[in-house]
Amino acid sequence: MIRLARTGVKKKPRYRVVVIDKARARDGRFVEIVGHYNPQANPAQIELKSERIEYWLGKGAQPSVTVRSFLRRKKAAVKTETAEQAE
Repeated sequence: MIRLARTGVKKKPRYRVVVIDKARARDGRFVEIVGHYNPQANPAQIELKSERIEYWLGKGAQPSVTVRSFLRRKKAAVKTETAEQAE
């Protein structure tokens, strides 16, 4: 599964986007870090390793609802950049 694991301190959350076994605890041992998310920044910062995420999705990993929304947002941004470069 690809989901968020909380890091940071009290009332200042930051998250890692991790590949982890579904049965493990939220902040438990993970297989690989594939990105970071900082909701405190304005606008929120999302950094994803697209190649590694595609690899794990190809292996059958299921993204959480939140990570799925990050992936959609990233695809929309890539399409917009490509359209702007074509003009």
